Amino acid sequence: MRRRELPGGIAPPSKTELKRQAQAVQDLADRLIEAPAEVVSRLDLSDKLYDAIALARRIRGGGALVRQRQFVAKLMRGLELDPIRSALEAVADTARLDAARFRRAERWRDRLVEGGEAALAEFTAEFSVERVALARLVSAAVSERRRGKPAGAGRKLFRQVQVALAAGD
Repeated sequence: MRRRELPGGIAPPSKTELKRQAQAVQDLADRLIEAPAEVVSRLDLSDKLYDAIALARRIRGGGALVRQRQFVAKLMRGLELDPIRSALEAVADTARLDAARFRRAERWRDRLVEGGEAALAEFTAEFSVERVALARLVSAAVSERRRGKPAGAGRKLFRQVQVALAAGD
C-alpha cells in the first residue's frame, strides 16, 4: 500500500508523476513568458499573473529570472491550462506555416532564376501573375547574379513570388 492510500480508494499520484506534472506546468510557463505580448493579453489571466509574466520578461538573467519563472509556474498551477496551451500551439502553428511559405517562395525564386523559360511558364500557369513583368524581374535577377551585384531585383522577385503564393493559397 502506497503512502496516503486508503484501502479500496484510488491511489494518489506517485512522486514521479507529481514531478512530471510540475515540469509540464513549468515548461508551459516558460513558453508563456516567451510568447508575444498580444497573445498573452488575449488570454483570460489574473492581473497578478500578467504582472509576473511582464516582470519575467524584463529580467535578463541569473537567479532572479529562475525564481520569477518558478513564481509564474506557481501562479499557473491553479488555472485551467488547456486554453493557454491551445493559444500557444496556435502561435507555433502560425509560425510554422509562415516559415513553410517563406521556404516555398525561396524555392520558387531559385527555380525561376535557374530554370529559365520553363520555370517561368510553370509559375505563370500555376499562379495568376503577369508574365511580362515577372519575366523582366527574372532576367534582372539573373543578370545581377552573373555580375555579382547586390540582389535588389532578386528581392523584388522574391516579394512578387510571395504575393503570388499568398494569393494562390
